[in-house]
Amino acid sequence: QLQLVESGGGLVQPGGSLRLSCAASKFTLDYYAIGWFRQAPGKEREGVSCISSSDGSTYYADSVKGRFTISRDNAKNTVYLQMNSLKPEDTDVYYCAAYRLFRLCVEGPNGMDYWGKGTLVTVSS
Repeated sequence: QLQLVESGGGLVQPGGSLRLSCAASKFTLDYYAIGWFRQAPGKEREGVSCISSSDGSTYYADSVKGRFTISRDNAKNTVYLQMNSLKPEDTDVYYCAAYRLFRLCVEGPNGMDYWGKGTLVTVSS
């Protein structure tokens, strides 16, 4: 079964940093735009960031702009989300997803072809 696997979540103090990784199982990420979204139980899903498959274009939600950086390493078949200056409101389960088009990722955290099971990020003192 084609699958994405997130890792790197954990507990961090406000102002701290984490780097999330998204790796693909049984398929290559090269041809997909990859996005990160976050969602806690009972809360609305929020798109966080996207990166295109072709020219490296990126998108960030206003809530994370200037603090988060998305990147991809196609040789490792992995996409990363570097999260700096973390705030308590960043606490959530973070998911990565694969989209056939960058536009679909930017339009909202739905319409993906594949997604993972998520990794929990907790920002607390």
